Amino acid sequence: MRYEQQPEAGRWRLIPILVIAAALPIGGCDGTGGGDSTVAATAELRDFTADSVIIQWNLISVQTLGTTPPFPATRAMAAVQGAVFEAVNSITGKYESYFATTLRAPAGANPEAAAVAAAHGVLTWLFPAQAATLLEKREASLAEMPDGQAKTDGIAAGDAAAAAMVAARTGDGSAPPLFWTPANSAPYEWQKTPSCPPPGGLFYHWQNVKPYGVQSSSQFRAPAPPTLDSGRYAKDYNEVQAVGYVGSPQRPQDRADVARVYAAQPPHQGWNDVARQILATRHDSITDTARTLAVMNMTLSDGHITVFESKYFYRTWRPETAIVRGDEDGNPATVAAPFTPFIVTPCFPGYPSAHGSGAGGASRILAKAYGRFHSVDLSHPAVPSVVLHYNDLKDIVSDVSDARVYGGIHFRYDQDAAEAMGRNVANYNNSHILRKRGHQDQGDDDDDHDVLSDPSRAHR
Repeated sequence: MRYEQQPEAGRWRLIPILVIAAALPIGGCDGTGGGDSTVAATAELRDFTADSVIIQWNLISVQTLGTTPPFPATRAMAAVQGAVFEAVNSITGKYESYFATTLRAPAGANPEAAAVAAAHGVLTWLFPAQAATLLEKREASLAEMPDGQAKTDGIAAGDAAAAAMVAARTGDGSAPPLFWTPANSAPYEWQKTPSCPPPGGLFYHWQNVKPYGVQSSSQFRAPAPPTLDSGRYAKDYNEVQAVGYVGSPQRPQDRADVARVYAAQPPHQGWNDVARQILATRHDSITDTARTLAVMNMTLSDGHITVFESKYFYRTWRPETAIVRGDEDGNPATVAAPFTPFIVTPCFPGYPSAHGSGAGGASRILAKAYGRFHSVDLSHPAVPSVVLHYNDLKDIVSDVSDARVYGGIHFRYDQDAAEAMGRNVANYNNSHILRKRGHQDQGDDDDDHDVLSDPSRAHR
């Protein structure tokens, strides 16, 4: 190994010059080649490039998605960020690759060009109607990089990663849509609510979408919800009845604000915004940032795939149905009453909560990467007068839970089970995919006393 000074994007940096066969696979998430400590040390030396282009194209991706529904949106973001990681890592080799067939890019290839090409390739496949705009943004980003073999090789690496991701996600179960028609009207059985289309429950097929990291949609199925005659059911029923009704005097303004913001802001928008704000305070390498955004978005998507398996396995009713029929639940501690929720009830079963799963999973990945405490502001144009300020990732998770309960669309146990589910998915993905080369496998981290409680355990 020897070192040379080379210019990149108007700056000089030291890079190692290695003799590497371009046809060698990097080693995928099955562990191939992952134990080579020499390669791991080399990867650390090669990973000098800043992460600004990763952050830029993360924002472009979120903007391109626009009003895409939440669950297809998390699938899309996972595909984009996964391809970006694969492209960058094929150059730096710091982590195990996502695809076992990924080949190492030529030495000296530009990882920034790779990231741009990968993001553009997947986004164009997902949103062909925006191809012209995306091409303009691609060319603008690439124009900031010096021409030459490094740029050409980087673009080729990005194109290859995008093609691999497109092939992997074609026919992944995300289409065609399927709907659920309630089999009966028994107490606790989910029933259509006013927002439902005639075919019935939405996203019934989402449990069949191929996950990015977890083994199956049922791997982390939620435990059974509380029984109708239980004290926990009565407690959570009475809470949402009191604070979730559209005209409730018991809902403080700040809880109304969080309900409206998180009703408008889907998880992929909110959590990628949180990640970008954290990253803006740091100076991380391009590979580390690409990895964190890939695992976070894959966890969001896998959490939603998992949550729909549980939703349609248990098929529990929403508060909008339950409270009106409270005299049918057999619980002496509940009282039936008219009930209209503060926000619109989504058209699928309640238990567990999709927003809750996303919050549990994304917060866990970010806390493991960066620690728990950060200054973050969240808002949405649909609620222009409200800005939510946070200094603690755990408070965002708590607000997401409150948003769904004070919004009148979930019981508290829906949120608690979903957050645990999201954490389980995050733990699994963080320890099984895109692992650092030379890692020592210590199994899944399923300890709830983790970095959300102890920020000193962040790995960087």
